[in-house]
Amino acid sequence: MTDFDQFEDEDDTPKSKTQIKREMEALQEIGKKLLQLSKSQQKKVPMSDTLRDALNEADRIKQHEATRRHLQYIGKVMRSEDHQAIEQRLALFDTTSAAYNKLFHQLELKRDALIGENSKEELANYLDEHPEVEDIQTLRNLIRQSQKEVSQQGKTTNRKKLFRFLRETEEKRLGLAE
Repeated sequence: MTDFDQFEDEDDTPKSKTQIKREMEALQEIGKKLLQLSKSQQKKVPMSDTLRDALNEADRIKQHEATRRHLQYIGKVMRSEDHQAIEQRLALFDTTSAAYNKLFHQLELKRDALIGENSKEELANYLDEHPEVEDIQTLRNLIRQSQKEVSQQGKTTNRKKLFRFLRETEEKRLGLAE
């Protein structure tokens, strides 16, 4: 089996060389994005040991041409990876991506709902959806203090702490936490 065989469609019509080249360049771009992540972020991305070793090796390479060739190698290794899962995880690290913004807005809405009028019902729903929450007392205290802040129209410290608590819980659930 050649490298090009795995890029054929299900209907047995082979892809053009241009399409194969575009796909390989797209995989190299994913590899570039992986290289731009910090080591702790790279650990959170699902990948094989071969790809992880290739990314570690890229840190050692300094010459431009050698870096270009190594990116081609990373693109080749990426062919056997689940690149959709890698792209989804990369999107959660990219603050300009739609996935990151969607997650951020969902957390803001959840925080506002927990502070709002039906906070006891929202808290019960939240705990049903997130059984992994261990520190329920801290969550309740943050909600109570945030409600006081809203009524006093003052500082936003506790609301930020509540948001951070919700974000950390979501990151643990998604496997993004360290």
